[in-house]
Amino acid sequence: MGKVALVTGADRGLGRALTGALLEMEWTVVAGMHLDWPELGELAANFPASLRIVPLDVSSDGSSRAAARLAAETVDHVDLLVSNAAVNRSAHVNSIRESPNFNEMLAEFSVNAVGALRVVEAFLPLLDRGELKRLCFISSEAGSIGASTRTGWFGYCMSKAALNIAVKNLSNDLSPQGFSFRLYHPGWLRTYLRGTKNLDAHMEPEEAAAIALRYFLDPLNPKDLSLHDWEGADLPW
Repeated sequence: MGKVALVTGADRGLGRALTGALLEMEWTVVAGMHLDWPELGELAANFPASLRIVPLDVSSDGSSRAAARLAAETVDHVDLLVSNAAVNRSAHVNSIRESPNFNEMLAEFSVNAVGALRVVEAFLPLLDRGELKRLCFISSEAGSIGASTRTGWFGYCMSKAALNIAVKNLSNDLSPQGFSFRLYHPGWLRTYLRGTKNLDAHMEPEEAAAIALRYFLDPLNPKDLSLHDWEGADLPW
C-alpha cells in the first residue's frame, strides 16, 4: 500500500491543503471530515484510489473510534498523523471584562487539546504498524506562554498551551517505542478557523502546507521537542 497519512480537520483550509499536497506526493491519505464542505469531494474525484474520507469529530470519543475502525477497513497502517483539527471561538474576546463565554472555552479545549489525544488513542493500533511513526500537531504561537502579549483569546490560547504539554507527555511516552514528534506553528493563514475566511492573514493554506510538510517529513529527529514555527525558529514554551 505504501505510505499512509491521517489528516484531521481535512475539510478545508490547512487540512485540505496538506491532504492535497500528500496526495500529489503519492501518499494514501485518510482524511478526517467534519463539515459538509465540497473541497474533499473534489480531491476524491482526482485521487479516487488514494483518498479515504472518514467522518471524524475529534471532540467525540465515539466518532474518533468509529473513524479508526472505518479507516482500518481500507488501510492496514498509518505512517504519518497530522493533527490539524481546531476551532477558535475566543478571537473576539480581548479582556476579562468582555464577558467571555466559558462553555465555548470548554469546546475549544475539547477540540484543540483533548481532541488530539482522542485521535492518537483511537488510531494507535494503525500507527503502531506504521514504518515512519511520525506524529505531527498543529499548534500556534497563541499557546506559547513566554511569547504571549494578548490580553484575551482565553480559550484558544489556553487550549493550545494544553496541546503543547499533551504532545510533550506523548513524546515522553511513545518516543521510546519508535515514535517521533513535530509540534508546529504554521503562521497566520487565510483559513476559516473563526468561521469565515481570514483575508487579512499572510499566507494561503497551500503555501503553508508546503512549508509544513518539509518539516514534518524531515528524516532528522530534533534532539528535544520544541514548538517550531514556519520561519524555522523555536518559540518559547
